[in-house]
Amino acid sequence: METLLVGAAAGFSGDRLDAAEAVVATLIDRRRPAALIFETLAERTLAAAHLRRRADAGAGYEPQLERLLRPVLATCLAHGIKIVGNFGAANPRAAGERVLRLARELGVRAVRVAVVSGDDVSGPPFRPLLARALGGALDRIAIVGANAYLGAEPIAAALRAGADVVVAGRIADPSLALGPALAHFGWRADDWDRLARATMAGHLLECGAQVTGGYFADPGYKDVPDPHAVGFPIAEIDADGDCVIGKADGTGGIVNAQTVKEQLLYEIHDPRAYLTPDVVADISEAEVQELAPNRVRLTGVRGRPRPQTLKVSVFYEGGWLGEGEISYAGPGAEERARLAADILRRRLPELQLRVDLIGAVSVLADDAGRLLAATDVRGATDVRLRVASAHAERAAVERLADEVTALYTCGPAGGGGVRTGVRQRLQTMSCLVPRDAIDARHELLGAS
Repeated sequence: METLLVGAAAGFSGDRLDAAEAVVATLIDRRRPAALIFETLAERTLAAAHLRRRADAGAGYEPQLERLLRPVLATCLAHGIKIVGNFGAANPRAAGERVLRLARELGVRAVRVAVVSGDDVSGPPFRPLLARALGGALDRIAIVGANAYLGAEPIAAALRAGADVVVAGRIADPSLALGPALAHFGWRADDWDRLARATMAGHLLECGAQVTGGYFADPGYKDVPDPHAVGFPIAEIDADGDCVIGKADGTGGIVNAQTVKEQLLYEIHDPRAYLTPDVVADISEAEVQELAPNRVRLTGVRGRPRPQTLKVSVFYEGGWLGEGEISYAGPGAEERARLAADILRRRLPELQLRVDLIGAVSVLADDAGRLLAATDVRGATDVRLRVASAHAERAAVERLADEVTALYTCGPAGGGGVRTGVRQRLQTMSCLVPRDAIDARHELLGAS
């Protein structure tokens, strides 16, 4: 059967909006069956989406949905390129309806939009399920949302039913690519080796430009050509599930054995048992081969039966986070920044403060301040002080913001560029639930 092309147009919520056009142009030029995937979810983005939906019943999906799809929707429909995304986030149906409205605005032919549901287990009917999974922890938290990680089967079913666009919420990242492969090749749901191979193709695609040189770039050590125009990846998946990874034509970046190996190992806890809702993949004997510039083949992946449980992420209220920043420059900048931090500690004894000296001690520091106390550079001349604190009450962290602002004239000398912020804090915990407790399904919405 003819090879399936799967192009990635987003690797997270907030990714570049101009990536899809080059990917789509390449898919069209290659004249083969193709799908375009958008991966826009993480735990933090899904938690924030639940908050938006709680404030507005019509919100809760990817905020950039229209800007992501507007440049390519009509082109994909005209050329039979299927679109699959988890940009439904906490409100897939509202996202699906937005896609239909966008199609009408663009004046394109009738578009068949499928909405995948079943991942949202936030409501009261699921409390007994979560209680069994979480035990007594459920009684101590205020749930904002909870979602199970679905697999590829509802995507494949929607595509087999004729969907042009499949809108989902919490679908496991690699399943976005496996779904089109299942529909295209007609593999059995227990064809573990093929499922595992296509799953790893999806894993290579799921973070967008990470596999095409973006996250790989390290000047002088791992140089990447034209990183300002880094192209997004395309996988050529064959009937056995093996794949060749490349990128959009005419773009910067690089795909080589190193970029593929780095992404292959990304977020893999056990190379012999990469757990997904669809299959357990074993990459311990995988082989990576450079075929040509920007063409790398992955083979040797094996599969075992999928887990009998599904992961669920539970998001709950975690109080408030307040933070403030102020800059100090010139001779004695670090000393003045440290003095400012000490002033804040003395004026806010009720708060546990996280202090960073950006430019001296920050990225590798710790909440307790041990590295800050042990590192006495006393020579930095360009320092930005960042102070943060979490508290159950908003008023407490608002006081932190006020005190940072007051440093302007209350000293130390020469502080400037104050920025403060207060936001609601969400926490996450995970659990496993029986697979058969989750009803994953799709619905075809009325065509535009």
